[in-house]
Amino acid sequence: MSKLRIAITADTYPYASDVTNLVRAPFTARGLVDIINELGALPIVLPDVPGAKGEDYAEMFDALIIPGGPDADPSFFGEEPWMHIGMTNYKRDVFEAEIFKAFYKAGKPIFGICRGCQFINIMMGGSVYQDLATQNPDAYIRHSQGANGCYPTHYVTVEEGSCLYEALGGKAYVNSRHHQGIKKVGEGLKVTAKAPDGVIEAIESAEGSQIVAVQWHPENMWQEHPEMRRIFAGFIDRVAASKK
Repeated sequence: MSKLRIAITADTYPYASDVTNLVRAPFTARGLVDIINELGALPIVLPDVPGAKGEDYAEMFDALIIPGGPDADPSFFGEEPWMHIGMTNYKRDVFEAEIFKAFYKAGKPIFGICRGCQFINIMMGGSVYQDLATQNPDAYIRHSQGANGCYPTHYVTVEEGSCLYEALGGKAYVNSRHHQGIKKVGEGLKVTAKAPDGVIEAIESAEGSQIVAVQWHPENMWQEHPEMRRIFAGFIDRVAASKK
């Protein structure tokens, strides 16, 4: 039996490398590649390609992961850039929008991490706070943590009956490296985890389990936190089930 093929959209390193002296090198987190491999699937990292057709990718792969990265270009949700928005990557946004739409239309499982969670929400007609600290007065937790990025720093409450509940139970201790956050929830999505200050920490498909997305970074935690490994194991199980 051939391995499940998991597409992972790449971030872009924008600076010159000491080794290659090239810019805009595509990459993703090593921990994300390693966990997909350990669970018996084949991780394939996709650089953004101008003029790409999403259907070509959806035909080749069994599922899609949209990981973390820079802020989404606000034009994708009908806003001008707020003064405190961070770095954006319009070319990545265009590519991921094309890829997401094709995988979603094909009914294939999609998993989002941090920026990926926000971008999926945007693709479903939602919006984000371009900067939580200045646009959401209720967000009192430090969501861009000062601790090492792999350490958990705050709790989230998880909705019973959700895919995440199966992996985490009703409460989880997570890391937090984001300054944006979901504002308006996209159509066909439901909130399945929140921080104590009410900031949305996870979304899933309102019906079924095609989409699961989290605001934290489980790819940096699974090595020492078995519950984060279960998130990825659940994703791979859903991918396998979708092929039957």
